[in-house]
Amino acid sequence: MNAIVRFMKRNYKVMLVVAVLAAALWSFMPKKADSGDPEKDKALLELLQFVIERGHYDPANLDDNFSKGIYKDYITALDPSKRFFLQSDIDEFSKYETQLDDQIKNKDLAFFNLTYERLLQRIKESKSYYKDILDKPFDYTAEESFNTDNEKLPYAKTTAELKEKWRKQVKLSTLSSLADKLDLQEGKTTSQKPSATLDEDSQEAAQKVLEQKKKEEVKIEKKSYATLEKETRETALKSLNEYFSFIDDLNREDWFSVYINSIASRFDPHTSYFAPEEKERFDVSMSGKLEGIGARLQKKNDYTEISELISGGPAWRDKQLEPGDVILKVAQGNKEAVDVVGMRLDDVVKKIKGPKGTEVRLSVKKSDGTMKVISLIRDEVEIEETYAKSTIIEKNGLKYGMIYLPKFYIDFDNANARDAGKDIALEVERLKKENVAGIILDVRDNGGGSLKTVVDIAGLFIEQGPIVQVKSSGKKKEVLYDKDPKVEYDGPLVIMVNSFSASASEILAAAIQDYKRGVIIGSKQTYGKGTVQNIFDLNQFVRNSEFGDLGALKTTTQKFYRINGGSTQLEGVASDVAMPDRYSYVKMGERDIDNAMPWDKIDPADYKTWNKQTNYAQAIESSKKRIAANEQFKLIDENAKWINDRSEETVYSLKLDKFRSEQSALEEKSKKYKALSTYHNNLNFTSLPYEKAQIDKDELLLEKRKRWHEQLGKDIYVDEAVKVLDDLQPKSKGAVAVKKDKSIKS
Repeated sequence: MNAIVRFMKRNYKVMLVVAVLAAALWSFMPKKADSGDPEKDKALLELLQFVIERGHYDPANLDDNFSKGIYKDYITALDPSKRFFLQSDIDEFSKYETQLDDQIKNKDLAFFNLTYERLLQRIKESKSYYKDILDKPFDYTAEESFNTDNEKLPYAKTTAELKEKWRKQVKLSTLSSLADKLDLQEGKTTSQKPSATLDEDSQEAAQKVLEQKKKEEVKIEKKSYATLEKETRETALKSLNEYFSFIDDLNREDWFSVYINSIASRFDPHTSYFAPEEKERFDVSMSGKLEGIGARLQKKNDYTEISELISGGPAWRDKQLEPGDVILKVAQGNKEAVDVVGMRLDDVVKKIKGPKGTEVRLSVKKSDGTMKVISLIRDEVEIEETYAKSTIIEKNGLKYGMIYLPKFYIDFDNANARDAGKDIALEVERLKKENVAGIILDVRDNGGGSLKTVVDIAGLFIEQGPIVQVKSSGKKKEVLYDKDPKVEYDGPLVIMVNSFSASASEILAAAIQDYKRGVIIGSKQTYGKGTVQNIFDLNQFVRNSEFGDLGALKTTTQKFYRINGGSTQLEGVASDVAMPDRYSYVKMGERDIDNAMPWDKIDPADYKTWNKQTNYAQAIESSKKRIAANEQFKLIDENAKWINDRSEETVYSLKLDKFRSEQSALEEKSKKYKALSTYHNNLNFTSLPYEKAQIDKDELLLEKRKRWHEQLGKDIYVDEAVKVLDDLQPKSKGAVAVKKDKSIKS
């Protein structure tokens, strides 16, 4: 989970202490060497240990148990499918299993060097395996099977065993593809009728969807078995070639980052090392902005291809670059162009990105084969998908507003830049102008972000009061308040969450729930991340270094607590209205991570609940009754159980007839769940007036909003959220005090 809560300004004391201590230690450093220099690696090990021991909320002891955890995580990260290392390699590695704590303290790279060199050797050897395997047709009449549960399976003892494992893995992949092709050709994937479990309105809507799909069906060209079998091998070969092309792009520094992160993450799941490129990507993801041309790139073998243009960016405005164009050379202004064929994707990106106002010239090969040199002036690019967006929902003559917030973004370097708090305030104001009768704030899949923006957002919906409590190791708690008595919106409110809503999302949901300001609906509970991380630039601890950029370390410095005193750590936030989803029975929360920090509680803060919503409890109870009686939700829950059961079945037949028979049986069992994909909620979604003006000028934005509205139209959870808003009409006034109760638990 990449959820981050960065609370820099209020956390300056922690950073100051570490920085002062570091000044004495890092008064000088060795000279720079080439990429992959062991001296730089040793410096990183020492920095990692130093910063974590002094900055972490509760640093673990570097002992043999800690060493075992690093060993397990690192070996798994290097070879998760057990298709590179042999058992003899593992036997050789295992002598270091309890020595890694000592190696870290002594800046000893023996274990890393051994595993790194052996991995490169095994990767090189494996390239010949799959090419030989895919060079001739598979025998799909042989009676054999393959177990995909890599965690429980042993490592291959010999090269012959390893080759056999590769053969079965590749065969299963091609077999699955071949079965799909045969099904298509035999017409076995035609649309089904809507399930009888749907109500009359939903059946009608689902039937329209199926009729449209039928119109769009393309006639399948009939091909021989031999042709289809050959095509599956060619596709598998291309896929594996691209996979190894990506692997080949990784250098020693990349692999050392894997090792460093295996160490860092043992302190807790959210402590991690950012190599320079990763830190830059993190900053972009948090701010939603970068300086460049506004194009997403992807690597295809040795070539770099344009995959998408970002709306509003220089490339999008210039209209010369197109998705599918291949970049062959890059030149800075009037300087000589550099050939980028075969270059690492990260290095190509570095050459194309640059300061606002500077020129970059791209030599590209167009999809029609023509060559062209395109000159672009770099500019600041906003990544629209990072930011909040809203829509109007119309139902029975009423209008409701829905805001989707993908993360709690902020630009830490520019206080005047847009952030989640400012943007949500703006969206709320826009929705109020549309006279909405209620607002849904959707933070499903939102992994977190800036703690400051949570306080700002929660403050839009309450009178002044505490939002979250923060505690540093050995220090008194700090309570973060909304100090503005103004309530930006006092109407019915619903917060939508799921099991991937984490960190900052959980703070917001918890505050709204504790105030009884709105109804929390979604998964049984949220992710359960109740910790605060700071980003430490490692370069600040180094003097007179010529190593270059050393990257950054994200480490847990605080824990946050609900205003009722309970922590969201492990337990998350329990929804007021729990709705089944397809992941209901899958273990994926913080509570399922072996080294997660524990749950605890502190004294509650003083706060008053919102008492202007007199039908709050009744709305929750009505929603629970609807869900319990809803056939679609029953089907979702049944499907979730089936998915969980299926995940435990890991053995597949490699005999074509048997494999197809097993898949047909599964397809037959799953037919009852087809209704889930054809569900339609009959709600109408429209963009706000300001966005309609933008859409008129931007076809890509039009397409994105169209797709979003189509997804919302198939979303049963949004449907229930709207029904809860219906139940929350009308409003009443008043407030009631909450007594301090030290026994309150999240």
